[in-house]
Amino acid sequence: MPGTPQDTQGVLVTIVETRGSVPREAGTTMWVETERTIGTIGGGNLEFQAIEQARKLLAKDDQIATTQKYALGPLLEQCCGGSVVLSLEKVSRAEGQAMRARAASAETRHPLYVFGAGHVGKAVMAAIQPLPFRVVWVDARPHEFPEHVDATVTQDHSSNPVDVIGAAESGALFLVFTHSHQLDFEITAAALRRGDARYVGLIGSDTKRARFESRMKKDGVLDDDQLKRLTCPIGVVGIKGKEPEVIAAAVAAQLLQQL
Repeated sequence: MPGTPQDTQGVLVTIVETRGSVPREAGTTMWVETERTIGTIGGGNLEFQAIEQARKLLAKDDQIATTQKYALGPLLEQCCGGSVVLSLEKVSRAEGQAMRARAASAETRHPLYVFGAGHVGKAVMAAIQPLPFRVVWVDARPHEFPEHVDATVTQDHSSNPVDVIGAAESGALFLVFTHSHQLDFEITAAALRRGDARYVGLIGSDTKRARFESRMKKDGVLDDDQLKRLTCPIGVVGIKGKEPEVIAAAVAAQLLQQL
C-alpha cells in the first residue's frame, strides 16, 4: 500500500487546479524526496513552499496526502496574480515515477516528423526532446540513431520517407535535413504538397531554397502559393552560427513559435 514505511520514499506534488496567471499549467508534477527534487512547478516561493510542505508530509507517519491552495501574490512575493491548488501525495519512488510518466503522456504533444539522423539531426533531437512534441524520427540508416532515445520519440527506418509524409497527421510539423539533397527535395515537396502542414522546415541557405523552388516550379511539382509555406533557412532570425548545437537551439525556438 502507498504510505507504508517500507515503500514511501517521496511526495508527488501535482498542480490540480489553476486560476488566472500562473507559472505552470494544471497537470504539472514535481517529485520531492528528503535530499532532492525532480521537475518543477514553476519556481519561486510557490515551489519553495511546496517542497517544504512535501518534506513535512514525508516526516509524518499518520498522513499520506494533503491539498493546498496558494495565491500568487504578496504573501509569496510573487506577482503572477493567479492561484494554484496543489495535491501532495506520499508514494513509493517507483509509483511516483509511473505517475509522473502518466502525467507527461497526457500532456498535449504536437506531431513532429524529423528527417535525418546526422550531426544536425542528433543535436536537434537533443534540444527538442524535453519540449511538447511527439516525434517520428526518420532515417533509413539504423546505425545513425543513438542507443537511447526518449519515450516520446519513434524511430522509423523507412527506405521511402515520402510514404511517411503521406501517413502523417493533419497539422503536423516537418523538419528536413537528410544526407542527400535529392532526398531533401523529395521530402520537402511531399510535405508542402499536402497543404495542411503546420510547418515545413528545410535546412540550407537562401541559394538552396532558390534552387529547390526553381526546380519545383519548372517540374510543375509545386506552385507559388505552396512554396510560400516553406521555411528555409530554418531557425529564428538573428542566430547565425552553423554549429549543430546552435542550429538546434534556433530550430527548437522556431518550432515553439509554431505552437
